[in-house]
Amino acid sequence: MTDGPLIVQSDKTLLLEVDHPLSDDARTAIAPFAELERAPEHVHTYRVTPLALWNARAAGHDAEQVVDALVRFSRYPVPQPLLVDVVDTMGRYGRLQLANHPAHGLVLNSLDRAVLEEVLRNKKIKPMLGERIDDDTVVVHPSERGRLKQTLLKVGWPAEDLAGYVDGEAHPIDLVEDGWRLRDYQRLAAQAFWAGGSGVVVLPCGAGKTLVGAAAMAEAGATTLILVTNTVAGRQWKRELVARTSLTEDEIGEYSGERKEIRPVTIATYQVITRKSKGEYKHLELFDSRDWGLIVYDEVHLLPAPVFRMTADLQSRRRLGLTATLVREDGQEGDVFSLIGPKRYDVPWRDIEAQGWIAPAECTEVRVTLTDNERLEYATAEPEERYKLCSTARTKLPVVRAILDRHPDEPTLVIGAYLDQLESLGEALDAPVIQGSTKNKEREALFDRFRRGELRTLVVSKVANFSIDLPEASVAVQVSGTFGSRQEEAQRLGRLLRPKGDGRQAHFYSVVARDTLDTDYAAHRQRFLAEQGYAYRIVDADDLLGPKLPEVG
Repeated sequence: MTDGPLIVQSDKTLLLEVDHPLSDDARTAIAPFAELERAPEHVHTYRVTPLALWNARAAGHDAEQVVDALVRFSRYPVPQPLLVDVVDTMGRYGRLQLANHPAHGLVLNSLDRAVLEEVLRNKKIKPMLGERIDDDTVVVHPSERGRLKQTLLKVGWPAEDLAGYVDGEAHPIDLVEDGWRLRDYQRLAAQAFWAGGSGVVVLPCGAGKTLVGAAAMAEAGATTLILVTNTVAGRQWKRELVARTSLTEDEIGEYSGERKEIRPVTIATYQVITRKSKGEYKHLELFDSRDWGLIVYDEVHLLPAPVFRMTADLQSRRRLGLTATLVREDGQEGDVFSLIGPKRYDVPWRDIEAQGWIAPAECTEVRVTLTDNERLEYATAEPEERYKLCSTARTKLPVVRAILDRHPDEPTLVIGAYLDQLESLGEALDAPVIQGSTKNKEREALFDRFRRGELRTLVVSKVANFSIDLPEASVAVQVSGTFGSRQEEAQRLGRLLRPKGDGRQAHFYSVVARDTLDTDYAAHRQRFLAEQGYAYRIVDADDLLGPKLPEVG
């Protein structure tokens, strides 16, 4: 028995004592195979899941490493059944392998005949398979490669895909490292992706995921389809690629609501691809419009279901997913694993911060007491209306203004989810509002003014959650969110993490109505960042902002 920071329980939960001197080492050791569930002040709760173990296995970690991490950091003897289960679960990955057969094309090979017999009798799997070649090999219909991987994952026998990839249409792309160089972790991320052929790279916001994509494109030397969250993000990709690679503007096409250009490198938005016309996704044909050698999914944690379905047909193409967090609130992490690929590279946010590549950040939750009228309105509201009521309470307005007064000379984003609240904030703060209906031209003009320092404050909706490069922003005030979305919280903090020229710290405030759903959802949203080592300081609005604030509402 040792005095370790970890308590390993037989139900596969891990309790990590945050204040223990070895807690950071333990967190790093368990991160590849354990998922954070709860993160209060002193003890964080992780869970070991089959998907996390298979992701670790696909990334090159074996059961011996997992067992060693648990035993080494555990305060008490690790339950023996749990260790057996870890070994057995990780051993399930790769007993079935997809491969290319010289005579029969795509086949499913078994390293365990009983497993093959089991899946052959599954009613969902059998139609995807063809003739039995021998006791351990069965033909797979090529069009079913992705769906077969999805289904095998769901029945607990994740297949290792060794079938390889087509090179696609060649197109020369070189990195032009003129006055800059790929950072070590960017180079390692690109190499890890290329070694696996497909998969996901997880890096903090502001850590240069676009350059990892560019390095992968240079390695592929082929036509590339890049999928992004919105047109502004797509144009940022284009600017970066023109600046950092041998590609010219004429070689890069934009496929959006405004333009329909298909070029050797084409940047398309998820919105236009998933837009329906007469009940059909007519733009999905974009995937077949060229012989793509590489498909890049930016912000892969947001992948819409129709793009998942099309991706199932693209298993012979190399696929790179880029994200700051693999958390999906819809629970479809398994689809990312089976259709895009396993996590190939991941670096804790604090490690990148320690290297000086992202700004240090202080996270503060400011708890606001609602007025008697607001509390009564909340208490008597229908359940489905309560979150909007408490998160948009007008009592938050003077709190936001007072926070901005604490940072008078710092570029600040005020972020929310409800348009009427954002309009009120824009009016109260005399700041422009950017939301979904704001034209791209106006958005880009406002973002440019903010970058140049002509605007100190921007009020933004969730359109600014993703892929918007605002390196000058050093303060963010979150007033409402998409319920308890962990990935949204991470993306919002990410707007602040570009390194500041003077090395100053970033400040992330979340203004929350106490004794309401707002507090509950805030706790859920913070879980991912807590896993990355960010601690939220909880303060009372009155204590933080001085004399009692005037009541509003």
